[in-house]
Amino acid sequence: MSTQKDTITLLISCPDKPGIVSAVSGFIFEHHGNILESDQYSTNQHDGSFFMRISFAENTFDLDEKDLPAAFQSIATRFQMRWNANYSRRRKRVGILVSKYDHCLVDLLWRWKIGELTMDIPFIISNHPNLEGLASMYGVPYYHFPVKRETRQEDERHMLEFIGDRIDFLVLARYMQILEPFFVDAFPQRIINIHHSFLPAFVGASPYDQAFRRGVKLIGATAHYVTSSLDEGPIIAQDVIHCDHRDAVDDLIRKGRDVERRVLAEAVRLHTSDRVLVYENKTIVF
Repeated sequence: MSTQKDTITLLISCPDKPGIVSAVSGFIFEHHGNILESDQYSTNQHDGSFFMRISFAENTFDLDEKDLPAAFQSIATRFQMRWNANYSRRRKRVGILVSKYDHCLVDLLWRWKIGELTMDIPFIISNHPNLEGLASMYGVPYYHFPVKRETRQEDERHMLEFIGDRIDFLVLARYMQILEPFFVDAFPQRIINIHHSFLPAFVGASPYDQAFRRGVKLIGATAHYVTSSLDEGPIIAQDVIHCDHRDAVDDLIRKGRDVERRVLAEAVRLHTSDRVLVYENKTIVF
């Protein structure tokens, strides 16, 4: 049985100025919170922005969830903060979108099943019926939403209506469709994609063929938030694996599958544990 305490995590971004850390930690102390983790980062050499993640035990904190925003507002106003509070007892709900490739989905479901990824999965959506049996093995509802080129907007509107407010974020576990801008806009910084390339190299389709033609010695994978600019959203996690002149395209694909699932799982873990702040088109990862 886990003995991990329920926590409250504040994610904060604001202009950098003296006194922010003192004000935030003092507020938590004043309300009997026990700080468990604190990290901050400043872009003083760039534009003077400040980012902070601070996590504290909920059991001794004397403000409940509905009173915390009003109590913290004076500090937020003084320092021009954008901030949110996240409660570990409230597991994030993630909808998974997938096509025919199963390696990323298998990995996510396995990590979820053993408790490594603390989240709920209300559904899996696919534009193909192929992986319904896999979803059934893990007891996750599976829905087939065909997407045709000539009716893409209408098909995605139906999907969006189905999703509604049932999830906190989406994961594209090798979902081989380009989402329409209206769909992406419905979940700002809440859609995580795995791209089978070490972005910004080899964007778009068939990156392993591109890598093979260039004779690269490293291939990689990139997990990023989806924006309406294809493969250009803020990067959350990346990793690489070595290759050489003996590797054919099939070898690169085989090696790539391993790095893809690792990187996607890491990005999902970081997002669900409230460790990512988006800054311009980059991320601060605590």
